[in-house]
Amino acid sequence: MRILYATDASAYREIPLAVAIPQTEEDIQKLIFFAQENKISLIPRTAGTSLAGQVVGSGIVVDVSKYFTKILEVNKVDKWVRVQPGVIRDELNLFLKPYGLFFGPETSTANRAMIGGMVGNNSCGSNSLIYKSTREHVLEIEAFLSDGSKVLFKDLSFEEFTEKCTGTTLEGRLYAQIRSILSDYQNQERIRSEFPKPSIERRNTGYAIDVLVNTDPFTAGGGAFNFSKLICGSEGTLAFITSVKLHLNKISPYPSGLLCVHFYSIEDALQANLIALKYKPLVSELMDNYILSCTKSNLEQAHNRFFVKGDPAAILIVEYDGMDEQEIRRKVAEVEAHMRREELGYYFPLILEAEKKKVWDLRKAGLGLLSNTPGDEKPVAVIEDTAVDVEDLPEYIAEFNQILLQYNLYSVHYAHAATGELHLRPLLNLKTSAGNRLFKEIAFEIAKLVKKYRGSLSGEHGDGRLRGEFIAYMVGEQNYQLLKQIKHTWDPYGVFNPGKIVDTPAMNSFLRYTPDRPNRTIKTAFRYGEQHVLQHAEQCNGSGDCRKSHLSGGTMCPSYMATRNEKDTTRARANILREFLTHSPKENPFDHPEIKEVMDLCLSCKGCKTECPSSVDMAKLKAEFLQAYHDANGIPIRTRLIGWVDKITQLAYYMPTVYNWSIQNRLVGGLIKRMVGFSEKRNLPLVARVSLRKWFELYDKPVHNISQVKKTVYFFCDEFTNYNDVEIGKKAVMLLEKLGYEVLMIDHAFSGRALISKGMLRAAKKLANRNVEVFASRVTSETPLIGVEPSAILSFRDEYVDLVDEHLLTDAEKIAPHAMIIEEFLWKEFEKGNISSEDFNMSQKTLLLHAHCQQKAWKLQHFTEKVLSIPEKFSVKSIASGCCGMAGSFGYEKEHFEISMQIGGLVLFPTVSNKEQNDVLVASGTSCRHQIKDGTSERAYHPVEILYDALNEKEGA
Repeated sequence: MRILYATDASAYREIPLAVAIPQTEEDIQKLIFFAQENKISLIPRTAGTSLAGQVVGSGIVVDVSKYFTKILEVNKVDKWVRVQPGVIRDELNLFLKPYGLFFGPETSTANRAMIGGMVGNNSCGSNSLIYKSTREHVLEIEAFLSDGSKVLFKDLSFEEFTEKCTGTTLEGRLYAQIRSILSDYQNQERIRSEFPKPSIERRNTGYAIDVLVNTDPFTAGGGAFNFSKLICGSEGTLAFITSVKLHLNKISPYPSGLLCVHFYSIEDALQANLIALKYKPLVSELMDNYILSCTKSNLEQAHNRFFVKGDPAAILIVEYDGMDEQEIRRKVAEVEAHMRREELGYYFPLILEAEKKKVWDLRKAGLGLLSNTPGDEKPVAVIEDTAVDVEDLPEYIAEFNQILLQYNLYSVHYAHAATGELHLRPLLNLKTSAGNRLFKEIAFEIAKLVKKYRGSLSGEHGDGRLRGEFIAYMVGEQNYQLLKQIKHTWDPYGVFNPGKIVDTPAMNSFLRYTPDRPNRTIKTAFRYGEQHVLQHAEQCNGSGDCRKSHLSGGTMCPSYMATRNEKDTTRARANILREFLTHSPKENPFDHPEIKEVMDLCLSCKGCKTECPSSVDMAKLKAEFLQAYHDANGIPIRTRLIGWVDKITQLAYYMPTVYNWSIQNRLVGGLIKRMVGFSEKRNLPLVARVSLRKWFELYDKPVHNISQVKKTVYFFCDEFTNYNDVEIGKKAVMLLEKLGYEVLMIDHAFSGRALISKGMLRAAKKLANRNVEVFASRVTSETPLIGVEPSAILSFRDEYVDLVDEHLLTDAEKIAPHAMIIEEFLWKEFEKGNISSEDFNMSQKTLLLHAHCQQKAWKLQHFTEKVLSIPEKFSVKSIASGCCGMAGSFGYEKEHFEISMQIGGLVLFPTVSNKEQNDVLVASGTSCRHQIKDGTSERAYHPVEILYDALNEKEGA
């Protein structure tokens, strides 16, 4: 656990003393007393997505993300809500939607970022032009001070403020001190002249005394004094927050559109941004070519690039609203005309309605995608949060790039052009001493440039360990001493998150990587492209996309969605691998029970392959780990039985009556499940009396006129369809034949899916080799390979390419795009006109579809939706479920049964239970259908069963 909490989303790593997960406010208070008594520190933490090392340290990490998640009170009339710090920003807005209200500030991590963290960093995002930062929306904060006393910070009148200053408690001393500091005229002048320009909305440099000095006790007409303004951006160094009262906005009734202007240069984009701002947009965001290139190879983001034309150096995404679409188009036309007059921009698409989400998803993925570069040189978050006055932005960026040019570096440019902030990340190798030195040198050079423009070194991500070292330089030594006085008065014993804001250690210390550590060779079963296995794990930058809940949709990460434990995130698994593959003294660095513990609840769902912006394929890494762990510790009997499920089922096939009776009998079946290690609450799959292969040999195939055969296809007879789901296999074959296709079923090996998932990779490799050898000369675009079980047929696209012997790699890559789930094949044939709606009858059906995880990982679920819509009277509704929770053998295993059912119970089971009586359930995966049956007692059908039963009987058929 200490290892898992040693990092956040930054470049920093420090093993904490311990991890605490409090359930109550009394627990937090107890921790404060304990820390004070033992002279140790507490590090408050929510989602752990900080980019500057805010929640990395040597004290006790206090994770409030699991239990402090309540929305305590809503006031619709006065437009406010009171929440605990572990409430997720997007989930808060889902809750508020029926009230017609929402919390404005939005980060790119909004589907997992929590309010406590947003307060700590004073977060904001792409909409800050309108909604500014978190500070502007915080009305009250309840918190514990460093002596364990409970306080409430809120707006105070002059009289209330004066009365607070007379108190003898720690709270009273805080008010007295701030009055003493900010009443001093010379302090006021220094703060106003040396802190960032007030015109920069995004300013997070040190403690916000520049905001407090402009409140009523010190500036006439300046607004009420509220210590909440100081807590925002204080990074957990002053108090421990227990609840926050937030101002809310009304949801706008007006539509909006995104003008996505394409440019030939960054400079043109920044000049055009100033034009865009004249027309009062809601948002103006920039993405450069580097970001756009990263999205090409990411499965999740490739389809979000629909609006990108050519190869632009940059795209400016500008959002405008209006009374209706006509007004939006009028406004956008004016902007385009103005830019064209200035010869800025070459393509001006306007994106409306539902398509806007794809654009924003592409933009939000930028942060994670940056770490997707192979090798050790990465775009590093070192100078990526600077903010200047928006009018200064073009000149500032020009000077910025000139400085980098002197170091022979290139920077990635993206983010919030509207408010003068661009996330600029130079490519550095922090694994070398030279890279480590350059990390700090570049930081100081840019700090000097930011100071020249009176900008803020942090615009939204906070100071943390990354920028704290430069605060004295940025605000002046005397102002810095004021910040130190404030920290000492609030926290005299250093209880709260030391080393942030003030007294920060050198910014190039405590990094994830020890410079110049010798590279070790780690033997693996899989290939990792241009990387090795450690580099693939290191692609995880900690952005925490795997911490989103089921309310945000998607598949990743099903175990975390159920448990809400950091240990069960994809990030945790990457962290544990990085730690041991880097620091293990063993020859086999995978041979550690800690890795096994953290990997245990990985369902190998492949959700991370698509949804992780860094494309970390944890299922692949888990299989790799298991093979190495088996090598060191042997393969357990149950693992062998599951891995060789095809051989076990083959044995059962020779005595199907006995086998089926045995597993269905309560006593005998219960004994078998106990012996194997399966849950007795599970129903095991039955074995067919006649296998699919046997049926295919015996059944009278239609005699096709060669000229009438639309295409010849090879049918992949996987182990599950051959012995268990035979009726589905039959209908798949007959469906294809009745639609005019010749179906061939040749001798081939089983898929090896179970062997792969159980880490028996060398055995799986033999099957993969054989299958590639068998199909290499047969499978083409004209003679594709078709399968009905997604996990089996998609092995050809996924694992086989990385697993087969080197001499078979080219063949494997050739087969991969032509190995299709049957729904994909049918839809593509429909698009070519080879299949039509007239092939099906006019029966009426409403279909509820749950897609298989492997389909989702390859973005293939839409093929199932589309092909089921070919019959004219069919209506298809996709269930917004992630993984069903079964995941092959996972849900059968006794120790995983409960978590499996919890995962199913998040979305899938409730949706099935609440369906209309005549709705028909559809699921492509055999595991999914069994999970639905066990969890709801409802039967789900494979798409081919639905389509076959809907066929029109043609004359002579």
